[in-house]
Amino acid sequence: MSRKIERLINLTIALLATKRYLTKSEIFSSVEGYEGSAETKERMFERDKDDLRSLGIDIEVGSFDPLFNDEAGYRIKQEKYQFELSDITSTEVSLLSLAAQAWQEASFGDVAQKALLKLRSIGVPSDELTIPGAVHKLNDGGQDLSLISRAIAHHQLLNFSYVDSYLNHDLRVIVPIALSARSGYWYLSGVDQDIQEIRTFRVDRIKGEISASKGPADFEAPHGFDLSTLFSETSTRDIAHIEVRKGKATALRVIATSSQSLGEWDSLRIPIFNAESLCSMILWHGDDAFIQEPDYLRNLAIEKLEALVRIHG
Repeated sequence: MSRKIERLINLTIALLATKRYLTKSEIFSSVEGYEGSAETKERMFERDKDDLRSLGIDIEVGSFDPLFNDEAGYRIKQEKYQFELSDITSTEVSLLSLAAQAWQEASFGDVAQKALLKLRSIGVPSDELTIPGAVHKLNDGGQDLSLISRAIAHHQLLNFSYVDSYLNHDLRVIVPIALSARSGYWYLSGVDQDIQEIRTFRVDRIKGEISASKGPADFEAPHGFDLSTLFSETSTRDIAHIEVRKGKATALRVIATSSQSLGEWDSLRIPIFNAESLCSMILWHGDDAFIQEPDYLRNLAIEKLEALVRIHG
């Protein structure tokens, strides 16, 4: 990543996260990448504003108190941080979705965290929950997601060894049709060539390398396949009721299907796709998150905590 792109990312995150207008001096001291003389920083900032606006990102200019002649400040309103998508193909939509999901993992890494920490260190109130795409790290099992995305675009065959939930190893040959993220994991959907039916595989359970080869010339994606419904059948799954402290537990909030304010706490409803994974994610947040139900998820958390006590004393 070039230094300019990194600076633009930092600037965007800072202007999205702030709860008030940021002055130039606050931007220069909190956003990494603004170096040199005051004049140099000014020129860099003016170019950066033009670059962001050319991308359709609306930077709002205002002051702390309009009744006084305060120094102008800047921010980006979340509701204006979106792009207009007109006529694009289904393939382009799939690739854009993949890029967006991959961006979610990278956009809130060390660079972004540094930007927020610097804002807070100079007393500027900020909130990572206002940043679209602030999510926990997705588990790809070390697989090459770009290879998978190219195979989707070109209808190639993918060959791989897969370990199912019963620890059985099987060789699979599929024509991939979708790559999606859910509850911290990547999922690959495709037409299994042995049974000619759509199957979905958790990418981190693919062992060894994935190989791609030329696919059937007459392949067409199955009619009626809708990626949005792949994980939407929550009625057949248990729902976890989790209480989280206000302003905390971003990773849990982004996978919740609903949220209800309880004053200093919020109640989240989260579909349970993988109890072990969800339990570990909840425990990672310490006393900022509590499991209300189901009982088996709460008991699993207790078992994990008791095991830690036995190991570490």
